[in-house]
Order: sequence, then C-alpha cells, then structure tokens
Amino acid sequence: MTATRPAGLRAFYENPAVPVASGPERGRRQAAMLARALGPEPALIVDIGCGDGSAAAIAGPLLARHTLVGLDWSQDALRRAATRMGHVVRGELTDGGLPLLDGAVDAVVFAEVLEHLVDPDVALDELRRVLKPRGHLMVSTPNLAAWYNRALLLAGVQPVFSEVSLRGIHGRPGTEVVGHLRLYTARALREFLVAAGFEVVRVGGAPFHGVPRPLRPLDRIACAAPSLASILLVHARRR
Repeated sequence: MTATRPAGLRAFYENPAVPVASGPERGRRQAAMLARALGPEPALIVDIGCGDGSAAAIAGPLLARHTLVGLDWSQDALRRAATRMGHVVRGELTDGGLPLLDGAVDAVVFAEVLEHLVDPDVALDELRRVLKPRGHLMVSTPNLAAWYNRALLLAGVQPVFSEVSLRGIHGRPGTEVVGHLRLYTARALREFLVAAGFEVVRVGGAPFHGVPRPLRPLDRIACAAPSLASILLVHARRR
C-alpha cells in the first residue's frame, strides 16, 4: 500500500481493525468521476492500495465495463479483497516495485493512500511509470483545510485527520487512530501532482462519514467548494 515503511508502521497497517476508508460516498463520487473520464471504451484500472476491496465493491457497478485490478502490499488485505474483486495482485510503491509494465495501465485509483506514505515522491514516480501517456490518475485524500479544521485551528485545536501518535488520540476530536503521516490542502495537492508530471483536470470534494450527524448537511454543502470539503478528489492525467 505504501512506500518503504518502518516495521512498526507495517504491523500497524496489517491490523484489520485499523479503518481504511473515509466512507462509501467518497467511493461512489470517485468512481463516477472516473467513469465519466474513461467513457465507453473498456479500460484497465488498477486500484493501488485497495485494502480489503470494500471501496472497489462500491465502485464496481459504475465501472462494470472496465477491468478493475486490486493491488496492495498486504497479503491479508488481498485475501479479503479477493472476495470482492475479480483480480488482485501484490506490489509495493517502491521504485519499480509495482508488478506492471511501463505504460500498461489506462487508469489508477489512488484512494486514501497518499496521506499514509513515507515517500510520496517515489510513489507518484511509480504511478506515472505504469500509466499510459494521458492515462488517468484518481486521487482522494483528507483535506487539511476542511471547513471544520479551519475553525479548530483558530481555536488552537489539532485538526481532524492529523495525528501525533499511532498509539492514541491527542489534542484533536475523534476516536480512531488511522496512521496519517502527512496531509494536503487542495492547493498543495494540485501543485504536488503537477510537479510529479501530471496535469490536473478537476478537483472535487466528498463528505466524511466521521462528521457528527448534525453537521453532515454542512459537510455535504462544503463539497461544492472543494478547498473546504472533508475529502479531496482529484482527477489528473499523465503528461
């Protein structure tokens, strides 16, 4: 699922109890964005960091005409993903670590992975390698500048999604430790992708299932302004 990690992080992500997704709505919105980008011609899509395949199962009906392959470094995750996806394969986001030929893939789904990476630069180099020229990259990641995080920072509170420890929650709302190592704003993510050799086509937003129920209508409204949304959705193409 990620570039080279210390052994402690590896054990952390092998734990099936660690949450791996931001909610089904993100999966549906990202799949719809990709389906529109691909059009009617059958394509090869690789879901890199597929985890247990739950997000792919949500996306499946919207991408039914295409071939969807799940890829992860965790054998345990792949065993679970195999019950939800037709094709799974093991690989790592190291230099040359993906078991795919140069320019072999029409589209890569890179959902809820970027925030966990020790070395995102090497990871994006590898994604660019396996994508065809003008191939599609669909990225989703939590938004450091989500509407509620802006208010929390003003109040001196650690933002949601950010973590200071893998052992517990300190200084921020929430109850789950999920192993986020870095976070992005919409501007930072766009600039990062461009610097890595991609053209950003569209930036969208998705809600987060962890937002308290009374605030969820506001969270959905914020998706209309992606820089304020809980989850950033980016469609980019390899240059």
